[in-house]
Amino acid sequence: MKTIKYAVAAIALSTLSFGAFAAQSVSPAQAENLNKIGVVSVNNADTLDGLEAKLAEKAKAAGASSYSITSANGNNKMSGTAVIYK
Repeated sequence: MKTIKYAVAAIALSTLSFGAFAAQSVSPAQAENLNKIGVVSVNNADTLDGLEAKLAEKAKAAGASSYSITSANGNNKMSGTAVIYK
């Protein structure tokens, strides 16, 4: 049940645009018009915001201009994945 709550929260956060992030978060609908270049994953984030920031950093390091979070889970430490786009 907690995983579902985290996934819903991650999807909600991924639809918001954060100018401070290196790569821009996009919704799954927006991602349909972009070229998928891979998938990134991170571990050990303290919060959902921290998880999203780590995914954005890793997406930029991989040369992506945008990303869409596909999963988020964890209790004390968060982990998650995102599809990256150019």
